[in-house]
Amino acid sequence: MSVQVVAAKMAEVELKDVPNKELSAVSPRTPIAEEKGLSNSELNASAPSPTADTAVVKGDPSPLSSTPNAVKMPQASAMKRPDPQQNGGEAFVNRDGTVAEAPRMKKIQFADQKQEFNKRPTKIGRRSLSRSISQSSTDSYSSAASYTDSSDDETSPRDKQQKNSKGNADFCIKNIKQADFGRREIEIAEQEMPALMALRKRAQGEKPLAGAKVVGCTHITAQTAVLMETLSALGAQCRWAACNIYSTQNEVAAALAEGGFSVFAWKGESEDDFWWCIDRCVNLEGWQPNMILDDGGDLTHWIYKKYPNMFKKIKGIVEESVTGVHRLYQLSKAGKLCVPAMNVNDSVTKQKFDNLYCCRESILDGLKRTTDVMFGGKQVVVCGYGEVGKGCCAALKAMGSIVYVTEIDPICALQACMDGFRLVKLNEVIRQVDIVITCTGNKNVVMRESLDRMKNGCIVCNMGHSNTEIDVASLRTPELTWERVRSQVDHVIWPDGKRIVLLAEGRLLNLSCSTVPTFVLSITATTQALALIELYNAPEGRYKQDVYLLPKKMDEYVASLHLPTFDAHLTELSDEQAKYLGLNKNGPFKPNYYRY
Repeated sequence: MSVQVVAAKMAEVELKDVPNKELSAVSPRTPIAEEKGLSNSELNASAPSPTADTAVVKGDPSPLSSTPNAVKMPQASAMKRPDPQQNGGEAFVNRDGTVAEAPRMKKIQFADQKQEFNKRPTKIGRRSLSRSISQSSTDSYSSAASYTDSSDDETSPRDKQQKNSKGNADFCIKNIKQADFGRREIEIAEQEMPALMALRKRAQGEKPLAGAKVVGCTHITAQTAVLMETLSALGAQCRWAACNIYSTQNEVAAALAEGGFSVFAWKGESEDDFWWCIDRCVNLEGWQPNMILDDGGDLTHWIYKKYPNMFKKIKGIVEESVTGVHRLYQLSKAGKLCVPAMNVNDSVTKQKFDNLYCCRESILDGLKRTTDVMFGGKQVVVCGYGEVGKGCCAALKAMGSIVYVTEIDPICALQACMDGFRLVKLNEVIRQVDIVITCTGNKNVVMRESLDRMKNGCIVCNMGHSNTEIDVASLRTPELTWERVRSQVDHVIWPDGKRIVLLAEGRLLNLSCSTVPTFVLSITATTQALALIELYNAPEGRYKQDVYLLPKKMDEYVASLHLPTFDAHLTELSDEQAKYLGLNKNGPFKPNYYRY
């Protein structure tokens, strides 16, 4: 806070007669004065205060010394306070003869600041320092970044022996002590997941999943926790692992473990940890899963590879990602799909809401949290113009970015052109773009050749499920240097000094580096729950060993459960209107081939 102190009116004395000692009396308290216990006010009151008929204000360009009648001025140093950093400011003589103190800059100091800075670590490893910096940079503003305890424990969760408050130890997470934080996050998520909560309330008495043993492999977030607790309320037993090594919220995993769920996941798993966690979920003596809920197909793949006999008792698979669905269709085509599978990814409620609206918001969130990039004027290339690509492009365009699109499908390509985006090949723009985003669900979309040609500082990230779109493996060579900037942010540096900014090591950006809108995930999670109920309770013979879409009626039911949140009121068909359209008044309202 700036304070201007004006001295009281004093006797008129020519400045040339005022000694420098008297001027210096206006200065702040000295160490001697402090020893005697004198205050600033006492010192100022007792000190002579010089005045003058003519004064100089600091910075005044007027050449007063050249004026014939000007009074000879003392040196500027004589008119200044000794130390402008202590109690703030310098003293100057105003034109009216008063002495004024320059604006004071008060120094704000926390009570424990001096003490904390004196406690500098004497020995600290480079890894520990970079880890603490990266964690603090994400923990402060990202609920996706897990809370860390003060000890910054480097011990692998696999080497720990942890139990919850009931003595149960059938889980492997980062830290069970974080359970309270996770419970609060789950409670917040419940408020934005109205359909799941309504489903839990309506079906809790019937227990449609009684006897179901669900093994799941999805992102372990607060939203997934609400789904798991809903499945449990409907009668299912659940064991869970993470489908992404970076997306687990450690505090949420702790809350689930405290609640009695068998969870095997933590943020920052190694590849070996990833498969170990999946195996711990599946391979338990005396426990045989009969339903699979997968995101990416890794769990299904592991069971096929290690425990194929388990499929004799499994009733069905529910898969929600492009990558996982692609794998299921491959198995079906090869005649190796042993059980019915439900394709949730291509249901309308997943495609139009999770893929489009969710990515439209989360792409900006992920990029901002990791790079603090300004979007206005940036040149961005988005590889793929499916629902995810459409959402990304719309968000970036709205922020003022210049957006290019690459696409293999002429229909999606035409949509991109009609939406105002320029369709290009990647090699045509790779030297000039500032950001590269992949969202195709394919492999080898951005190869080493393209990475070599990128401009200095180019940001590279992936919005598809799999980590195969960007050729990250080609960057792990001796001539390139990897430099960790913060959590999930790496500089990859070329020998000539050029560097690119790689996010989440090419894995899914939004769930690895930020969060996604809870309300949209409510739509997807409700769809998954209904798909599990449908497959588990379906009479034998209804579904064969093939991949199915969720019935249209269920899609409409999921959407209807979310409308009350907006105080929305559906119009109802009259009998005459329904007859004219050949529809049931209660739906479904569109044929299966309809494209929304």
